[in-house]
This record gives sequence, structure tokens and C-alpha cells, in this order.
Amino acid sequence: MIPNQQLQPLTSKELDYIADCISNETMLAKHCAATAAASQNPAIQQALLGFVKRHEQHLDTLVNALQIHSNIAPTQPQ
Repeated sequence: MIPNQQLQPLTSKELDYIADCISNETMLAKHCAATAAASQNPAIQQALLGFVKRHEQHLDTLVNALQIHSNIAPTQPQ
């Protein structure tokens, strides 16, 4: 982000998109973890656990974006 650039409030469409992304990342992490637990192949388990970590990182990024924007969110729906 450019230091002098001011953040704008997220639109309802953007908030819906982020909520969908959070839901998808959560689901993908759970599916990867379940498949890793069921797999007998250590290489596949390791790859799937790497995917779990990546999906959790994506989730953290999305939640952090919401937290940053929560300070400038309007107090009443527009």
C-alpha cells in the first residue's frame, strides 16, 4: 500500500466476496486435512498438510484485510 493512499470502505459486494473466500479457504483446509489423515502415503500426506498451511495463510490474509478495513467501515448500512 502507498503510504499516502487513504483506504476506502469496502462495498457490500466486496464484503460478500471476502466472506465467500473465507468460507472456501476454510472448507479447502478441512478437506485437505481430512484427506491427509486418511492417506497412507507419507508424500501425499506431506503435500496435503502443506496445502492446509497455505489455505490457513490465505484465511489469515483475508481476516487481516477485514480487520484493517473495520476501522473505516461506516457505522450504518449504506
